[in-house]
Amino acid sequence: MNILERKKAIKLSADIAVASARNAATCWSDTLLANASKDDRNKIIIQQVLGHGYSDIINKAPIRSQVICSKKRVRSSSILRRSRRIRRAKKRATQRVVATCTAKQLVKKRTQVLKSLIPGGEAMNELFLMEETVDYIVSLQAQVDVMRRLAKAAEVSNRK
Repeated sequence: MNILERKKAIKLSADIAVASARNAATCWSDTLLANASKDDRNKIIIQQVLGHGYSDIINKAPIRSQVICSKKRVRSSSILRRSRRIRRAKKRATQRVVATCTAKQLVKKRTQVLKSLIPGGEAMNELFLMEETVDYIVSLQAQVDVMRRLAKAAEVSNRK
């Protein structure tokens, strides 16, 4: 196993451990488990991290993420037509309205970037995305803390 393969295996095990610690309580943890289980090469690592009952967790993940995380808005053609009219009207608006419009566009763009960073975020609305983001950040911080402690322990054991 070369260094790149080791790095991928460590990252995969850490992701699976963090996701399983959430006990499928969030969409990002479901998405991480579902994405990891798609590749047959990952099955061995998943089984070692989660134990023999891992298939129950993996089988529930895609179903839950489809049901709970899919809160996309459906727009009709009349709504789209109305929004186009509003956009045309905004072009003729005052500086204050233009500034508001620019701020909304920036928020929308940043929200899209955030959706791409959070596993399963593409299908979430803004409020649900913020809740999942906070939970994901806390889990990543815990993961970094554990990995630092493991690296420090390995460093100490190598000195002896």
